[in-house]
Formats: sequence, C-alpha cells, structure tokens
Amino acid sequence: MAASIQPTTFFRKFKACAHVALPTVPAPESPSVPVKLKRSLREAIAEQVHDGDAIALGLALESGIPFAAVHEIIRQQRRDLTLIGPISDMAFDQMIAAGTVAKVIAAWVGNVAGGSGYGFRRAYEQGQPRRIVMEDHSNFSVGLALKAAAMGLPYLPTFTGIGGDIVRGHPRIRPIGDPFGGPDLLAVGALRPEVAIIHVQRADAQGNAHLWGNLGLTVEAAYAARRTIVICEQVVPEAVIRSDPNRTVIPGFLVSAVVEEPGGALPSSVQGYWRRDFEPFLAYHRMSRTPEGLQSWLREWVLDLPDRAAYLRHMGEANLARLRVSDRRLAAEANFAP
Repeated sequence: MAASIQPTTFFRKFKACAHVALPTVPAPESPSVPVKLKRSLREAIAEQVHDGDAIALGLALESGIPFAAVHEIIRQQRRDLTLIGPISDMAFDQMIAAGTVAKVIAAWVGNVAGGSGYGFRRAYEQGQPRRIVMEDHSNFSVGLALKAAAMGLPYLPTFTGIGGDIVRGHPRIRPIGDPFGGPDLLAVGALRPEVAIIHVQRADAQGNAHLWGNLGLTVEAAYAARRTIVICEQVVPEAVIRSDPNRTVIPGFLVSAVVEEPGGALPSSVQGYWRRDFEPFLAYHRMSRTPEGLQSWLREWVLDLPDRAAYLRHMGEANLARLRVSDRRLAAEANFAP
C-alpha cells in the first residue's frame, strides 16, 4: 500500500514551494485570435485547394453537395486530386471527366437519379481523359477511416466487412486479432484528407457552423481534415450561433475559410432552404453518355460561367423560385438558461 500523505505535511510543503524565487519571465503577448474572414469561393479554392490534395466532399450523401466548389475547382484546373466520400453522386463524375482527379476513395461513384457515372467509367475502364485509381469502400468503412483520423488513431476495429469481397487485398483494411481473446476483427486504417469542403445552412465569420438535416460523414471529415472550407447559405452574427450551441456541429477552430454562397449546393437539397432539383441530374445523365456530350455539358454549366451567381442566372428565376423552401416546420423551443 502506498504511504498516505498527511494534509498538514502537504500544505506545509506547498507553502514552502510558494516562497521559492523563480526566474523572471516576460509576460507573453496577448494571443491574437485568428479571424476566419469571409472569402469569395474563388479565393477559398485558390488558397486552400492545391494540386495533389486529397479532398473530402459530398459527405452528406445526396444533400448539401458543394457543387459550387466542385465547379470552381474545375475552373481553376486543379490536377492529381484524390476524392474521398461515401455515395458521391454526380459531383465526383464531373471532376473526373474534367481531368482533375487521379484517385477516388469512395463507396460508389455515379448519378443517383440516373445510375451509372459515365465519366467515372470511361476514366477507370478506358483511361479517358486520364486513368484513375479506385480504392473501394462501403459507406461505413469510409466513415470509420475518417473517424479514426478525427480521433487521432491509426485505425478503428470493426466486424463489418468480414467475409466480403471489398476486404480482399484492400490497402486500408486488414484483419487483426482481438487482444481480449474474442473473434478476429478488421482494422480500417485512418484517412486524413488535406481538405474537407462542406455546405451548411449558416455560419459566423469565425467558421462556427450550424448544420441540421442529414449529416452523413460531415462531422467526421471536418475533424479528420487538415483544412476545412465551410460554404454556407448565410453568414450570421456570432450571437445567432451562440443562441443554439448544440446545432454547432463544426467549431470554428477547424475551419480555414468561410464562404457565403446561397444556392451553392444546387441542384442538391439543403434542409430548410432548397429542394432537390431532379432535372439537372437527369439531363447530366443523358449528356454524359458520350465524351462529347459531357464536355458540352461542362462548357455550358461550368467552364463558360465565371461563378455561382452566373450559374444561378443560367438556371433562371422561375426554377429558383420553384426550388426555394417556403414552408416552415420549426423545431421545439429549447431553453438554454442555466
């Protein structure tokens, strides 16, 4: 048994230590709090997304896909990117067809409304416009890989996937023994993107972001990434964010840039702001069947438009009015008084 220390002895020693002369150390300067000033989308992509980066996006699956950022990356002609996500919808397909991508780490690449991703298939099967590498996952294993990185761990264990084809020869998923004597497990290695790009309903200028509706892997990716770009429908005063702290799923200390880009996720949905517009997904599916059709689509909707404002004008006000959410279905009141 360890010897006990009598309180009187402890405080006597503490008091003696308090009188020991210490060397004089100059007082530190008041630390400056980095302010996440608003950026234009063009500035945010130019500053935060570099050739060769691994980028996580489309993390809430079919909602909140940051299409405005995807199109700006294409316009800025980034190259050799690795794309990370669960079910990626047509955002990945567009970036692959534009020649920006070298590798994909995902559960599925395609067009949910139409089916096959023709740009992805041509790149993977035929090397057009360039050959890409595919690291196959389930939605769950992508989530575990991002969660491991978010927690600072080399891997996370799981039973999911044992006996499945994905695991066979996988570079990031390995069998491991249970140190407590149970059945064998799989270890899913950590996946740390350089950049996560997420679309939220609102954020303040410090990057503290409110997000509600389907979150998917958004939170895991934001914590795992070295840099996070928050694109929002509205930049709001800090007091608005502080009024509902439990909805602040992305804290500002994770964020490298804040972009106010209303409609920046269209044609995907944003809970409480925009409905999903199915027609652009179907139109893209029709045009992307051929390389020529897909390049024509890229010229019309990306390359010949300078920014998201031009994209929205090209959509037309009648379409935008149809897609705006006007209904109000509010959550119950929450009292945060202490």
